[in-house]
Amino acid sequence: MYFYYRRFLSQVHQRLRPRNYLEIGVRNGGSLSLSRCRSVAIDPAYSITAELNAPVSLFRTSSDEYFARPDPLHPTNGEPFDLSFIDGLHLFEFALRDFINAERHSSNRGVIIFDDVLPRTVDEAARVRHTHAWTGDVYSVLGVIAKYRPELSVITIGTQPTGLLLITGLDPDNTVLSDRYTEILHEFRHPDPQPVPDHLLDRLATAPPQKVLDSGLLELLAKADPETSPADLRKQIAGMVAANVGRAYAPGELADISAKG
Repeated sequence: MYFYYRRFLSQVHQRLRPRNYLEIGVRNGGSLSLSRCRSVAIDPAYSITAELNAPVSLFRTSSDEYFARPDPLHPTNGEPFDLSFIDGLHLFEFALRDFINAERHSSNRGVIIFDDVLPRTVDEAARVRHTHAWTGDVYSVLGVIAKYRPELSVITIGTQPTGLLLITGLDPDNTVLSDRYTEILHEFRHPDPQPVPDHLLDRLATAPPQKVLDSGLLELLAKADPETSPADLRKQIAGMVAANVGRAYAPGELADISAKG
């Protein structure tokens, strides 16, 4: 069944009920139009044609410049983001910085979703674009999270055309990725042609979109107490993901602790 990515995002908004939403890479506003809450949208060349249905602060700038500002949460009156959608420049180092900045400004129940993490061919994953459809090397974020942030719940989702990546169990105070950013680039940024893992190209390691939506994960996060510590909520998330989406998408140790508890 063809499950378009915006259909999935629409359900995420409805089930998670975010209080504040961040979108990096706006283009014509198609995905931004799904938001019904206070939103911050960043794109140096946006051209909105979609009808927006929420109070939106638009910033015609790069995400790096935006997060270099003294107070990136000023448009939300200091409140963090519950949902972030990253669909900016499709180069690994930019996508990684966007994740670092989004997590730093997320709530304990925050969800970060990347677009375009499942290239269908090696050509689509090239850093130097030469195809109509283009994911770039955003897929490399998966390897980074697996190595440096194994405590996170990470779900690759088989939406069309080029997949989504959902990450939750966030910790805004964690600085591992920013502290080791240069080291990470040396390890995970590759020249073309890209060494895209076979399990991403054939999508054998992806979760069906409807299964993720029906897992109860988004409802768990929607009801999460803002005072719950990231560590405690992370255990609940891991248990839910392991039980209802698949153990491959949850941190093994945390899922085991949650199941025993």
